[in-house]
Amino acid sequence: MDHHYDAIVVGGRCSGAATAMLLARGGMRVLVIEASRPGTDTLSTHALMRGGVLQLHRWGLLDRVVDAGTPAIVSTEFAYGDDIETVDIRPSGGISALYAPRRTVLDALLLEAAHAAGVEVCTSARVTRLLTDGGRVRGIEGIERGTGTRFRAIAPLTIGADGRNSTIAKGVDAPFRRRGTASSAILYRYFPGLPRDRYHWAYRPGVTAGVVPTSDGLACVWVGTASAEFAQRRSASLDAAFWSLLTEAAPEVARAIGDAPPVGTLRGFPGQPGWIRGSAGPGWALVGDAAYFKDPITAHGITDALRDAELLARAVLDAPRGGRAQLNTLHDYERTRDRLSVPLFDITERIASYSWDMEELRGRLRELNQAMRSEVDALLVLDEMSAA
Repeated sequence: MDHHYDAIVVGGRCSGAATAMLLARGGMRVLVIEASRPGTDTLSTHALMRGGVLQLHRWGLLDRVVDAGTPAIVSTEFAYGDDIETVDIRPSGGISALYAPRRTVLDALLLEAAHAAGVEVCTSARVTRLLTDGGRVRGIEGIERGTGTRFRAIAPLTIGADGRNSTIAKGVDAPFRRRGTASSAILYRYFPGLPRDRYHWAYRPGVTAGVVPTSDGLACVWVGTASAEFAQRRSASLDAAFWSLLTEAAPEVARAIGDAPPVGTLRGFPGQPGWIRGSAGPGWALVGDAAYFKDPITAHGITDALRDAELLARAVLDAPRGGRAQLNTLHDYERTRDRLSVPLFDITERIASYSWDMEELRGRLRELNQAMRSEVDALLVLDEMSAA
C-alpha cells in the first residue's frame, strides 16, 4: 500500500528535521525517514555561528537549547601562535551569545519540533530505492530496520537531507557545480574544567586546534592538520596524534587540560574535499551536506544546514503542489544557496589547504567574518519579506 504525502524528507538530523518542521508549519503533510535512532550522536564540530543561533531564535527553539544546559558563548579567542586576540559577541538581531549544543541535544530537539508541527517521523529506517516516472522522482521505497517491514511513500517532492554519502543525491545523479581540492583531518574529544564562555581557535603553521564549550559541562577539544600530514602522524596511534597536534597547535590548551581524563571516546575525520552540488530537479531537492559540504575547519556546517533548510522550505511553500512552478522555485533556492555559499566555500578551501602564513590567515579569517555577516543579513531579510 502506498502512503501519500506532500513532501518526503530523507534524513532527520539538523538539516532534514528543520526543513520538515518548516514545511509542516506551512501546512504540508510531511514524512521524515531517518536511519539512526533518536538521540544518537554523530560526528560534529558543534559550534553554531551567529546565523545558526539566529535561526533557532527565529523558530522559537533557542530557549530549549539553553534549557538543555548549553552554555552561552560571549567571546571568541583567536590564538595566532602566542598572540591572542579576543572578539566579544555583540548583541544583534536578538542574539547576544553563541551556542554549541551536542548533536544529541540539537538533532533530537529539531526532530521533536518537527513532530510537534505534524511531521510523521519514521526512524531506524532507510531508503532502498527511488521511485521515478519519466525522469521525475515521485517517492521512495524503504525498509524498517529490526522488523524488516518494507514500505512505499509517494510525494510530489523528495528531499535528500541524508548527509555526505546521500542516497538521494546518488539516485538522481546530482551534478557537482563546484569541487574542492583541500581537506583537513580533525580529531576531537571532550574534557571538563575548561572555560565555558568562549570559543578558542588556535593556529600555528600547519596545525590548528580549538575549544568549543558544549553540553553536559564539557568542552569539545579538537585538533586539525592537512589530511596528508595526518596520514603520517596517525601511524603510532590516534591518541598520540591528538596529543602531538594539541601540544603543537595550542600548548596553552594542553597545559590547561593537564592530567584531566577525557570523557568519552576519541573521534576523528580523515578529511574529504568539499563540494557544491546541483540541488534541484524534477521531484527532488537536496539540503545540508547532501547538497553542500565544505571542510570542517571553519566550523560552519550546522549554521549552513539551518540556513538552507529555511531557504528550501520557503521555496517549496511558494509552490507546494509540485510541477513546473515548484521546480522554478527550487532553482531559485539553489541560486540563493550558491550566492551565500560560494564565498564561504572558497575561503574555507584556502584555510583548509594549510598553505598560509599567519598574516595571510588573519586576512582569510577577516574575509570569513564578512561572508558570515552577509549570511546573517540575508536571514534577517526573510522576516522583512514575511512581514511585507
